[in-house]
Amino acid sequence: MKSFFKYTFATVLGLFLFFFVGLMILIGIGAASGNETVEVKDNSVLKIDLSQPIAEREQNNPLEDLGIPGAGGNVTGLYELKKAIAKAKADEKIKGILLEGSFGRMGYATNEEIRAALLDFKKSGKFIYSYGEYFSESNFYTATVSDSIFLNPEGLVEFNGISSEIMFFKGALDKLEIQPEVFRVGEFKSAVEPFLRENMSDANRLQATSFLNSINQHVMSQVAVNRKLSPESVKVSSDSMKARSAEDAVRLGLVSKAAYYDQVLSTLKKKLGVEKDDDINFISYNKYRKAESEEESSASDNKIAIIFGQGEINSGKGDNESIGSDKICEALRKARNDKKIKAVVLRINSPGGSALASDVMWREIQLTKKEKPVIASMSDVAASGGYYMAMGCDKIVAHPTTITGSIGVFGLMFNAQNMFKNKLGITFDGVKTGAYSDIGNGTRPFTEGEKQIIQSEVNKIYETFTTKAAAGRKMPVETLKSLAGGRVWSGTEAKANGLVDELGGLDKAIELAAAQAKIGKDYRIKLLPAQKNFIEEIMEQIGGEARVSMAKAELGELYPLVKQFQKIKTMEGINARLPYDFILN
Repeated sequence: MKSFFKYTFATVLGLFLFFFVGLMILIGIGAASGNETVEVKDNSVLKIDLSQPIAEREQNNPLEDLGIPGAGGNVTGLYELKKAIAKAKADEKIKGILLEGSFGRMGYATNEEIRAALLDFKKSGKFIYSYGEYFSESNFYTATVSDSIFLNPEGLVEFNGISSEIMFFKGALDKLEIQPEVFRVGEFKSAVEPFLRENMSDANRLQATSFLNSINQHVMSQVAVNRKLSPESVKVSSDSMKARSAEDAVRLGLVSKAAYYDQVLSTLKKKLGVEKDDDINFISYNKYRKAESEEESSASDNKIAIIFGQGEINSGKGDNESIGSDKICEALRKARNDKKIKAVVLRINSPGGSALASDVMWREIQLTKKEKPVIASMSDVAASGGYYMAMGCDKIVAHPTTITGSIGVFGLMFNAQNMFKNKLGITFDGVKTGAYSDIGNGTRPFTEGEKQIIQSEVNKIYETFTTKAAAGRKMPVETLKSLAGGRVWSGTEAKANGLVDELGGLDKAIELAAAQAKIGKDYRIKLLPAQKNFIEEIMEQIGGEARVSMAKAELGELYPLVKQFQKIKTMEGINARLPYDFILN
C-alpha cells in the first residue's frame, strides 16, 4: 500500500510538472510572438479580409496564435482596423489596399465606420481595389468605396435589398406544454412575440418596415454616389434584383470588371510597376497591425477615454460577448477619477438586456457627467438597455444605419408544470409561509395576485426608463412616451425625432467630446476597460473560453441558433432589450 501511494504521488506530481512546463513553454512562445516585429516592404499592398468577424475591439485568441487546432480564430477589432488604415494612409511603403472576402455579415454601422476610414485613405491618392468570388450585401456596400471592384466571372453580387427574419418559438413551446408568462408595456415592445405568436404583429411589422426602409434608402444613396450612378437606377437594380450574374453587375455599373483573381493580380502589378514574373508585396491586416509605427504625435497630458460596451447587458463582469455592468462602472469610475482624462466617449453596441444592470450603469454615467463631458457613440445597435446607457450622456451620436430606441420593458417567465407532468411524469408539491413565498416558481401557473405584482413592477421600471430618458433628452415625458412603447428606430429616424443629437461615427463622437472639454486637438486616446494580457488570455481560454471557440468552429452557421436557445434562459425576469436579434440580410 505504501508503494501504491508513493507511485501515485509521483505520477500526479509528474503530470503537474508536465502541465506547468508546457504552460511555461506556451507563455514563452506567446511572449516571443507578441514581441514579433513585422517589416513592411517597399511598394506593398495592404490586404484586408472582410469575411473575418469584426467586433468593436480586437479579440486575440492566444491558442489560435500558437497554432493549436480547433482553438477558434481571432476577431478583428473595428477600432484597431481603422487605426491600421489611417497608419497605411501615411505609410510611404503602402501603395494601396486590396479588399477581399465574400461572405461578411457585419452590421451596417460597422460598414459605415470602415467606409469612412477607407474614404479618408483615398485622400492620400493611393488606390483601393476590391475582389470577390461573391459579394454579400454588406461586403458589397463596403467595396463600393473602391476605385475598382472586380467580380469573379462566375460570381454574383447579392444586391437585392435588406430583409430581417424572426424566429418564433410558440409552436415548440406548445408541443413541450410550456406556458410563457409575459408582462410588458407598449404596443411595440415585441421582444416577447416569439413566445406568444407564430408571426409578426401589425405593430412589429410597421416598425420593422419603417427602419429597414430607412436603412436601405441610406445604403442605396451611398452606393449611387460611390459608383457614380443615379439613385433611381440603383433602386431599380436592387428592387428587381437585376444583377443576377457577373455580366449583369458590370452592365449595371455595380462592379468595374468581371475578372479572375490572377487577372486582378496582373492589373495590380501594372498599377505598382511590378514585373510580370515577380510577386506583389502583400501584407495582411493581421501582420500590418504588428508592424512598427511612429509614436502618437501628441505628447499631451490630456486624454479622451473611449469605453467600449458590446453585447447583451448583464450584471457582473461580462465577457467579450456581453456588457457586464460591474466592468463598465469600474471603467467609468477610473475615467472620472483620472484628472488627465478630460472627456469620455461611451461606445455602445448592444440590444439591451437586464433593466437593473442598465440603470446601475446609468447612475455611474450621471456621476461622471458631473465631472467631465460624456458622449455616447452608437454602433450597429444601441437599443432598449443600450439606449438606457446612452440617454444619460451629454450628447448622442449615431450612424444613419444604427438600430436604436426600443424604449420599453418586459418580464418573461415560464410555467413548465405540464411539460414535467405529461412528458416526464414529474410532479411538484411543497409548503410556504406566505401567499407569495414562491412567486416566480416555474412549476405551476401564476396566480392573478402574482401577475399583478409583476406587472406593477414592469410598469414602475417603464416609468423610470421614460422619465429618465425624457430628462436626458430634455423633452416632456409625454413627448418621449410617444416615441417609446418599445418602438425601434433607425439612426436617421432617431435624429429626426430627437432621440439622437448627431449623425456620425466614433470619430464624430470624439470630436464632440474634445470640443465640450475645450481641448481642441490636444489630446490622446485611452481605451477602457483594459484588455487582458497574454497570460490572462491563456488562463481564460483554458478555463472555458476555448470551449466556446471550439463550439463556434464545430457548429459553424448553427452556432447562432444554439446561442439563441441558450439566451432564453437569461431573458427570464425583467428586461430592457430589443424585440429580437436583428440579422439584416
